[in-house]
Amino acid sequence: MTTVCAGRTDAGVHATGQVIHFDTPARRPDKAWVMGSNSNLPADVAVRWAQPVDDGFHARFSTVDRTYAYLVREGMDRPALWGGRAAWSAAALDERAMARAAAALVGEHDFSAFRSAACQAPNPVRRIERVTVARHERVIRIDVRGNAFLHNMVRIIAGSLMAVGRGDREPGWIAEVLAARERTRAAATAPAEGLYFLGPRYPERFGLPPAGGPLWPGDPQ
Repeated sequence: MTTVCAGRTDAGVHATGQVIHFDTPARRPDKAWVMGSNSNLPADVAVRWAQPVDDGFHARFSTVDRTYAYLVREGMDRPALWGGRAAWSAAALDERAMARAAAALVGEHDFSAFRSAACQAPNPVRRIERVTVARHERVIRIDVRGNAFLHNMVRIIAGSLMAVGRGDREPGWIAEVLAARERTRAAATAPAEGLYFLGPRYPERFGLPPAGGPLWPGDPQ
């Protein structure tokens, strides 16, 4: 059986709302697909729902957009419980400056400066619909929604916004990096453990439930 994912993630990256489709002649109740799959999956992977879709659905190509979140835990003390689940910044971060800088990324742009050297996408143009930066006590959260993403794009964006947050760069620097279209102008790629694929959004005609689960109480389901 071949499975198709809505979005791929690097090793060490998390997902709260991955969507997968596959073709099968088997017929089972939706609950049986969920329970049967979970009984055979490792403890850190779980199926939340399942339902049949028509032949026109494709987990990857039917998406309207995708959303990622990036978490950074700040403070001089190395986070233990957050280990493997968020990036760490010993320096304090100015989330307001990061938000001002991130505004330059919204819209359709050539994101060559924010993709890895190994990226094989033939076209670097992507459309970012929204970027938000918010503080939750000592955790800075960056949310990015767009039609598609280049290899390491969100992690390079996060690393560059963190440079602004530390005061190493001015907020206007992000717009300069974007316009330069050169990977060497952006900051280092942020660690994989801070990145979460929150899931894709599909046209309403498919009747699918929201893909993403919450990162913490108060998040939309």
